[in-house]
Formats: sequence, structure tokens, C-alpha cells
Amino acid sequence: MTTPTSQQLYRFLEDRFACAQACTECARACAVRASLVDPDGTDRQERVRRLGIMCAEVCDSTCRVLCEETRQDEDEIRIRLEWCRSTCLECAHAFDDQPGAEQAAVTCRTCAEACSEFLQSLM
Repeated sequence: MTTPTSQQLYRFLEDRFACAQACTECARACAVRASLVDPDGTDRQERVRRLGIMCAEVCDSTCRVLCEETRQDEDEIRIRLEWCRSTCLECAHAFDDQPGAEQAAVTCRTCAEACSEFLQSLM
């Protein structure tokens, strides 16, 4: 078993922090965006609202997992990151069709990219 270099460890921690930060920003943007959708709107609006809420919850829980100090199962982290990445992309696609939601869609895609980058550092 090889020990990671200090540069590899630094890069790993940097990617982990960047992903946690992107998750926090995405959770905030999705929660705000979901709160702006009329709960009595069309079925499409209700889907966007639900996706925004789900994305906020997934991103928030992913951030909490990444910020924990305890030893974590790498496979569990991979699954969580993949779930977050796919949820963010689905939410971004839903926001694409909503007027005024452009920045929230960008934030979702940024989070998905951060999750992908962190996943790569785990390989």
C-alpha cells in the first residue's frame, strides 16, 4: 500500500472542500428557487418545485457528509457524490425552462461538476 504524497493529500482535501462548498451554494440556490415557484401552479411548475427541494436536500446532506471528520466508507462517498451529481443535473435541466432560474441552473451544474471532479480524485 502506498502512502499519498502531501501534494496528493492537499489536492484531495481541496477537491473535497470545493465540492462541499458547491453543494452548500447549490442547496441555497435550489431552496430559494423552489420557494419562488407557485405551489398551486401547473404540474410542470410543481415538478420544478419538487426537484428544487430535493436538490437542496441532497446537496445539503452531501455537504454534511463531506464535512464530517469521521472515517467514511469510500464507496458510500462515491454513491453520495453520484446521487448529488445526477440530482443537480436533473434540477438544472428543469430550471432551464423557468424564467429567472438561469443562475440557479448554473449553480446546479457547477455543483455537478465539483462532484464529478471529486469523484475522479477518489479513483
